[in-house]
Amino acid sequence: MTSQVVIQMAKDLKKASTKNDAPIWAKLAEYALKPSVARRDLNLYRIGQLTKDNDVVVFPGKVLGTGNLSHKITLCSFSISESAATKIIEKGGNLITHLDLIEKYPTGKGVILLG
Repeated sequence: MTSQVVIQMAKDLKKASTKNDAPIWAKLAEYALKPSVARRDLNLYRIGQLTKDNDVVVFPGKVLGTGNLSHKITLCSFSISESAATKIIEKGGNLITHLDLIEKYPTGKGVILLG
């Protein structure tokens, strides 16, 4: 069963997609409503390979703390391990919510969707 928090997040994302003509938010809403067993995990090591300094990244799954980042990123994910969060913050990066992400990047331009 999908939690009320996830349902509200999907509604926020769909609303932002329609309002700002931004398909990235609709895609995230679609990922949010998938069963949790269908969601992926991603290690910091892999995020480090796929991104560069100051990238804004959204990952519709859980970020795990295996590996290190060599640069700072801004990350929005559905879930994150404590060790991953610590490592991102130590590198000068930020963790933001989906609402902050929509507010700062309403059209989704400059946001990298991993997954």
